[in-house]
Amino acid sequence: MTQPATPHVTQLYRYPVKGLTPEQMESFTLTPGQTVPGDRAWAIENGAGRFNPDEPKHLPKINFLMLMRNERLATLQTRFDHETETLTILREGKQVARGQLSTKLGRSMIEQFLAAYMKTDLRGAPHIVSAPGHSFSDVARKCVHIVNLASVRELERVSGRTVNPLRFRPNIILDGLPAWDEFKWVDKSITIGPVQLDVFTRTQRCDATNVDPATGARDMSLPALLQRTWGHTDFGIYAMAASAGTIATGATVVPPQTQD
Repeated sequence: MTQPATPHVTQLYRYPVKGLTPEQMESFTLTPGQTVPGDRAWAIENGAGRFNPDEPKHLPKINFLMLMRNERLATLQTRFDHETETLTILREGKQVARGQLSTKLGRSMIEQFLAAYMKTDLRGAPHIVSAPGHSFSDVARKCVHIVNLASVRELERVSGRTVNPLRFRPNIILDGLPAWDEFKWVDKSITIGPVQLDVFTRTQRCDATNVDPATGARDMSLPALLQRTWGHTDFGIYAMAASAGTIATGATVVPPQTQD
C-alpha cells in the first residue's frame, strides 16, 4: 500500500474512564508535562482499593477494572459528558446506567450496575475514583500514547487479520511513516503540529490487546505474535509534551531525523 507523502495525524482519542469506551476528538490542546485533558480522569477500583484522592499516586492497573483481565467491559458502550461529568452506559444500544460521577449518588448508580454486570470479575464492591489533575494511565508519567498505522498494517500482514488500532488504546494515531519507524524515536523529540513531544519509551503490550474493542471477544494473541515474529512484545510509544499547543487531525508529523 502506498504511504502518504507527508507523515500526519489520522485520529485522536481520549479515554474519560479507564477501561471504557474511547472518545474520538478532532483536536486537543497539550501543555508541558501533562496528558490529554480529561484522559483517564476516572477509574473503577476492583474492590477495596489503595487509591487516596487526597494524596493521588500512580497505582498498577491491576487495582482497577481494565481490559487485560476484564474483557466484558468492551461489551459496553459509554458516553461521557465532560461539562456535567455524567457517564452513560449502553448495552447493545440501550441505556443501562447513567450517573453524574462528581456526585455520590451518581457514582452509586454506576457502581450498582457494575457490581451486577461485572460480578464474576470483582474482588469486592467497585468504586469510582478520581482526583483533580490525576490520570489513571498505565505509566506513572503524564504522557500520550502514539501508534503508527504502518506498524498496524504489518501486524495485519503477519496475522492475516484486520487489527483495530484501538486495541492499543492510543491517544494519537499516525500515518505516512515506515512501519516500526516510531521505535527509532525513543529518547528523541518529535513535532506534531505546533507541539514538541519527547519520546521516552516503547510500549510493552499485555493481554488487553487480545480483546476486540468492538465485541469484547478475546480473539487474538498479539503479544505472542509480536514475540514470535519480532522478538519483543512492544507496540506503540509513550511521549511527553515538551511545549504547549493544539494537535488536530491532519496535523503534520516531523520525526527526529528530519528536524533541523
